[in-house]
Amino acid sequence: MAFDRERIEKAVREILIAIGEDPDREGLKDTPKRVAKMYEEILAGYNDSAENHLVLFTEKYDEMIIVRDIPIYSLCEHHMLPFFGKAHVAYIPGEDKVTGLSKLARIVDVYAKRLQLQERMTEQIADAIMEKLGAKGVMVVVEAQHLCMIMRGVKKPGSYTVTSAVKGAMRKEPTRMEALFLIKGR
Repeated sequence: MAFDRERIEKAVREILIAIGEDPDREGLKDTPKRVAKMYEEILAGYNDSAENHLVLFTEKYDEMIIVRDIPIYSLCEHHMLPFFGKAHVAYIPGEDKVTGLSKLARIVDVYAKRLQLQERMTEQIADAIMEKLGAKGVMVVVEAQHLCMIMRGVKKPGSYTVTSAVKGAMRKEPTRMEALFLIKGR
């Protein structure tokens, strides 16, 4: 996907005019450029894929691996307002292959840095780890606050949305409970 910074700058300038602002005044003169640069950064997931980050290492390990409290920042596709929180990723390796721990955080970023629905993002992260790692099981839990619920509409600050995606061996009750305990049972 080609990112068209110039087109975004023009659109932001039009938004400024539409809300009654002067896009040429000192404080707003460079705003269209700053907004376009910001969108290029926070929507960088469109130009990336999980495959770019999944480095596999041969290691005989068949127990659960969890990286929890991975910060996420994304944009709701309905209002283009941020949602933010944390993701917890647990997987059971398959075929004596593990990935670098930081790679799990990078996979989360690939999907978070797009216009998103939290539910879809949670599934995409789980599917990528399951498929690309050949994992025996995966659980992804995402907890986030959505500014579209906090600063507009229903206006409910402090509310969190929690989503989960559970695949393979993680669907078995004892394994699921172990993962949830390790993620939340501190």
